[in-house]
Amino acid sequence: MPTESHPEPSPDATTTGAPDTGTSAPLTLRAAHIHIAEVFVAFVALIALLYFARAFFIPLLLGVLGSYTLHPLVDVLERFRIPRSVGAALVLSLLIVLVGWFGLAMRDEAIKFAEVLPSMARELRYELNLQRTGTPSTLQNMQEAARELQGAAGDAGTQPPIAGPANTKGKGNTAVAPAKATRSPPQANEVKEPTWLSDYVLSQTALLVGVVAQTPIVLLLIYFLLAAGSNFRRKLIGLVGPSLTHQKETIRILEEIHTQVQRYMLSTLGSNVAIGLATWGVFTLLGVENAGVWGLAAGIAHFVPYLGPGAIAIACGIAAFVQTPSISHALLIAGTSLGISSFIGLATMGWIQSRFARVDTSVLFIALLFFGWLWGIWGLLLGAPIVAIAKVIFDRVDSLNSIGRLFGR
Repeated sequence: MPTESHPEPSPDATTTGAPDTGTSAPLTLRAAHIHIAEVFVAFVALIALLYFARAFFIPLLLGVLGSYTLHPLVDVLERFRIPRSVGAALVLSLLIVLVGWFGLAMRDEAIKFAEVLPSMARELRYELNLQRTGTPSTLQNMQEAARELQGAAGDAGTQPPIAGPANTKGKGNTAVAPAKATRSPPQANEVKEPTWLSDYVLSQTALLVGVVAQTPIVLLLIYFLLAAGSNFRRKLIGLVGPSLTHQKETIRILEEIHTQVQRYMLSTLGSNVAIGLATWGVFTLLGVENAGVWGLAAGIAHFVPYLGPGAIAIACGIAAFVQTPSISHALLIAGTSLGISSFIGLATMGWIQSRFARVDTSVLFIALLFFGWLWGIWGLLLGAPIVAIAKVIFDRVDSLNSIGRLFGR
């Protein structure tokens, strides 16, 4: 019986029907690696841009945050049928007058505080030297031993002079006595004073002066943002396309972001002013010198969560110790400063966090370290508002909700 012969399928026929998984998998993995590399390069480029263009971004952020803070006052004037351009000019004029009056009121005390800073530093150094014992420390002993070993090694490597031949000329043979090797006493190595603190202060002062010099530009930016009102947000709506649904959703998101950021800035400013006034009053009652300067410093430092109040408490304790060399009095002043910041700050910040931006503590701390490294003192002051505003935006935009959950508690 003849058997039917079936032709064997060709290799091309077997491979064309099924996908080539062996080739597509490496291509997909390579594309993923390329995407990760592109994201990394873009992130590094963004950090470099923020660092080298900090003289532009810092005044820009100050202007935006200032406009959010003063926006409610302009809205109140607009309800009384005052044009926004006029209302913005009135609010900024009032702000300049108040800041100028406060500066004149604090001028003498600030000058006095600046004059006593060098003497305070010398007094603190003297008091710390008195606290030391007369015996050298382990590090000093090791340094002295290293200097002695270095001198011994130098002596061993020095060849003594060889005696010359006997002088046969003249009356008698007189041998030249070898010169005795003498070693100069080891000179103490000069101890150079550390300069990292002074270098850091000088660099931050230069950055501060550079930003302060741009105050007119910041004020103009605040004025234009206040005078524009919601017109700028309406222009942004045109970027989402002609769809009415998308435009309504964009309007809702922008209004929510605007309201939340505005309330956050007002609440933060109010709590910091309360901390400054409370510190001023309590320090005046306790007899601390330059209480007004310490109140101003406490109010500004509270813009930096956790780090600011701690630094002010330590500085107040050191100043009190220099004023009256008493550890108990220094601890009292430091504890009072920390208590005021904790009582007012934790109460108000807890309410702010529950109402507006529940930012995770670890995320906020990492952000403060990052912006402090990036922009110095200005980064510490602007880091917390930037993170809070970013959290509000992430929570309102659906495509960014995953990042908002990462930032939240």
